[in-house]
Amino acid sequence: MNLFAIGDVVGSIGCRFLREKLPAFKKYKGIDLVIANGENSADGNGLTPSSAHYLFDSGVDVLTGGNHSFRRKESYELYDTCETLLRPANFPASAPGKGFTVVDMGRIQVGVLNLMGVVYLESLESPYDCADRLLKDAPKITVVDFHAEATGEKRSLAYYLDGKVSAIWGTHTHVQTADDCLLPKGTGYISDLGMTGTIESVLGVKPELTIEKARTKMPVRFDLLQEGPCKMDGCLFGIDEKTGRCLSAERIELT
Repeated sequence: MNLFAIGDVVGSIGCRFLREKLPAFKKYKGIDLVIANGENSADGNGLTPSSAHYLFDSGVDVLTGGNHSFRRKESYELYDTCETLLRPANFPASAPGKGFTVVDMGRIQVGVLNLMGVVYLESLESPYDCADRLLKDAPKITVVDFHAEATGEKRSLAYYLDGKVSAIWGTHTHVQTADDCLLPKGTGYISDLGMTGTIESVLGVKPELTIEKARTKMPVRFDLLQEGPCKMDGCLFGIDEKTGRCLSAERIELT
């Protein structure tokens, strides 16, 4: 099967660009399942029911999240009711929604696990312990979106899960890395997928806002998205349906 993982979708601009590019790419590559990180899909950070439904209607099968998942309270009910909208599983059980789901594709089932790193981010349950707990009864084909800041933390968890999951990819930094590969025990990996949004920007945001924040150290709302040409970053994983092993990992940038 072919699984396409898409980097953080930034705002309405990123959502529209994804809708423009994804359908034809799915057909061209024969993609069976699409997973996108949607925690920044609403303008001004977070996810709203409207941004989530827009991405689902555009061809995304599962949405994952991260540290901005709960920025918008209007999304809480959707997290509780939508089986294919995930937040990091290592958040406390009291948080809305869940972090693991199984997609029934008829001929096969695919597990999707969303985790968040603890280096330079929130103090949460260890992603190692959380993965051990949730992967015990996972399908043969299971993939992981690890929303984390530190590359070392991402690669460490990847090697820990090598051979236990079909693929693991990093999100959060919005900058695509050049280390797409197959790990020794058959798990596909990339440290960060990148982002879907405006190319000439700082993580999709107007540069003057991030510069103001860096120079003044004062609160700045990153609610003004940069206009201009966009890109959609991701990674295409080819997975053996019989063994669950990853056969190929190819980073993608569509402009």
